Amino acid sequence: MGKVVLVTGAARQLGSRFVRRVQRASGVERVIAVDAVPPEHDLGGAEFVRADIRRPAIARVLAEHRVDTVVHLDVTGIPRGSGGRSTVKETNVIGTMQLLGACQKSPGVRRLVVKSSTGVYGSAPRDPAVFTETTQPKSLPSGGFAKDTVEVEGYVRGFARRRPDVAVCVLRFANILGPAADSPLADYFSLPVLPTVLGYDPRLQFVHEDDVLDVLLLAADEPRRGTLNSGTFNVAGEGVLLLSQCARRLGRPTVPVVLPAVTWVGSALRAVGVTDFAPEQIGLLTHGRVVSTDQLRETLGFTPSYTTAEAFADFVRGRGTGPLPPETAAGAVDRLSGLVALATSAVSSDSPTTSAPSASKERFPHG
Repeated sequence: MGKVVLVTGAARQLGSRFVRRVQRASGVERVIAVDAVPPEHDLGGAEFVRADIRRPAIARVLAEHRVDTVVHLDVTGIPRGSGGRSTVKETNVIGTMQLLGACQKSPGVRRLVVKSSTGVYGSAPRDPAVFTETTQPKSLPSGGFAKDTVEVEGYVRGFARRRPDVAVCVLRFANILGPAADSPLADYFSLPVLPTVLGYDPRLQFVHEDDVLDVLLLAADEPRRGTLNSGTFNVAGEGVLLLSQCARRLGRPTVPVVLPAVTWVGSALRAVGVTDFAPEQIGLLTHGRVVSTDQLRETLGFTPSYTTAEAFADFVRGRGTGPLPPETAAGAVDRLSGLVALATSAVSSDSPTTSAPSASKERFPHG
C-alpha cells in the first residue's frame, strides 16, 4: 500500500499545483485535496473533499481516508472571496489548531509538513544581518500574517512534543514569486508606482514558486540517506536584491515617503483594494530581511533552482515591465529620491526642534 497524502488549501493556486505534483510522486497511492471552497484549478486525479479545517469534521476526513501524510498549505495572508482579515486569521490559527488536534488523535499519521514564513522573524531596525532558524527576533510581529505564523509554529511545536512518533517539517518560505504568484508583495510590485520609505533601501529575498513545490515534495517524502526530513528550515533563493534594484528591473518609478506617512499610504491602498499593504509589509519594505539557508542545503538536502534574482526576473516576465525602460526607471528613481531627500533636509534645517533620524544598517542617502 502506498502513502495517502492529505493537502489543505487545495483550492488555491499553489495548493492545486502541489496536489497535481504529489500525485506523480513515487510511493503515493492517493491524494486527498481539502478546502472549504470548490477548487478553481484542476486537481488531476486527486479526491476533493469540501471541508473547513476550522471544524472538528476534519478529524473524520483523516480517519475515513486513513491518511498518513499531511501537507498543511492553508496558512496564508491572502483573503479569499468575500472573506476578510478575521476569516484569514481564523483559518490560519484556529484551522491549524483543529487540524493538529485531528492529527494527534489519528494513529496513522506519520508525517506532517507545514507551510510557514520567514515573516516569523519580523523586520526591525536592529535585526541581525542574517537570520538562522535559531535566531530570536528582536521584536515579534504585532499583527497580520506574520503574527499568525508565529502562533501556528507554536501550536506545531506543541504537537511535535505530544506526538514524537510523527516527523514534523516546518518550511519558512521567503516571499514567494513567479509568473503565477499570489501574495501581497506580488500585488505591491504590480503597482504602476511603488511607494517606498524615504532613506531606506531594504535587502529582500525571494523563492520561486517552482522551488516551493519541489521542497514541499521532498519534505513530504521519506528521507533519503544522509538527510533528515524533519525540523524547521528557511527556504529562499541564493542572494539578495535591494528594493531599488527591483524597481529598476520592473521599469516602475518609486515615490519615497517619509516613514510617519507610510502607514497612511498603506491604509489608502487597502481602502481602494489595490493591495494588502499591512504593517508587516511596511516593516519589510523599511528594514528588509535576509535568512540563512545552510540547514536547507545541508540537512534537508535541497538547493533551490532559482536564485533570488532569477525568481524576481521570472516574476517580471510573467507580469510584464512597467511603462519605463529599466535605464529610464533607474534615472527617475535616483532623481526623485534625490529631490525628496533634498526637500526633507531643507525642511529639517529650517526647524530647530527636528531631531536627526537614527542610523540604521538599511539606511541610504538616496533611498
